[in-house]
Amino acid sequence: MTEWLNVVVQGVLTGGLYAMFAVGLSLIFGVMRLVNIAHGDLIVLAAYVSLMVTQALGVDPLTSLVLVVPIMALVGYALQRGLLNFTLGEDLLPPLLVTFGLSVIIQNGLLELFTADSRKLQAGAIEVLTAQLMPGVWVGYLPLVQFAVAILVIAALQVLFYKTALGRAFRATSDDQPVAQLMGLNTRHVFALAMALSLAVVAIAGVFLAVRSNFDPAIGPARLIFGFEAVIIGGLGNMWGTLAGGVILGVAQAIGAELDPGWQLLAGHIAFLVILALRPQGLFPKVSG
Repeated sequence: MTEWLNVVVQGVLTGGLYAMFAVGLSLIFGVMRLVNIAHGDLIVLAAYVSLMVTQALGVDPLTSLVLVVPIMALVGYALQRGLLNFTLGEDLLPPLLVTFGLSVIIQNGLLELFTADSRKLQAGAIEVLTAQLMPGVWVGYLPLVQFAVAILVIAALQVLFYKTALGRAFRATSDDQPVAQLMGLNTRHVFALAMALSLAVVAIAGVFLAVRSNFDPAIGPARLIFGFEAVIIGGLGNMWGTLAGGVILGVAQAIGAELDPGWQLLAGHIAFLVILALRPQGLFPKVSG
C-alpha cells in the first residue's frame, strides 16, 4: 500500500511540470485561438537559453530564471508581433502551418548550434534533498518546489486575468476582437503581450525540465503532446483544470511505469483517450468568472 501511495505522490509532483507545459498553451488558445505547434520546441529553447546563461555567468539553473524569463518573454513578443499576428484570422490553418515551420526551424537551429548530444543542468544539493511525508513515502525538494511554482504561476495568471486591466484586455480581445478595437485596444499589442506571458511561463517549464531530466533538440514534440493532453483533460481555458490535467497525466504515467517501465507513456495516453471519450469537453470546462 505504501509503495503505491509513493507512486501516486511522485506522479502528482510530476504533474506540476506537465501543468507548466500546458498552461502557456492554454493561455494562447484562450486569448487568440492559436494552436502553437512550436510550443514544445520553445520549452526546449528555454532550456538551452538557461544552459547558455549558466555557462556564461556561472550561476545555477534556478537563478538563471532571472534572465531566462525576460529573454523568453521578449522572444514571445517579437515572434507574435513580427510573424504570428499576420497569420491570425478566421482560418485556423495558416497559424498551424507557420508554427509547424517554426518548430522545424527551432529544432534544426538547436541541432546546428548544440549538436544532438543530450544535456542536463545541475542544480546542486536541491536535486538530491528529500523529505519524509510518512513512513515509506519520500518526496524530493526539487519536485516539491516545481509543484509549488506551478500552483503560484497558475494563481498569478488567474489574478492577472480577472483582477487587472491587462487581464480585461485579454478577455475583451478574446471575446470580440472587432469590438475591442473599436474600444481603442491595440489587439496586435495585446496578442503580443499574451505570447510574451506564455513564453515567460515556458521559460520556467524549460528550466525545470532541464534540471529534472536530460534534454536535446528533438524532445520538443513529446513535450507538446504532454501539454495538449493536460489542457484537454482539464478543459480548454480552465487554468486550474490544466493543473488537474497535468496531475492526472503524471499519476497515470507513474502507475504505468510501476506496472512495467515500458508502459509509462502508454498509460498516460490511455488515460487521456479514456477521459476524451467520456468527457470530450474535459473534466473542468471553462466557466464564466
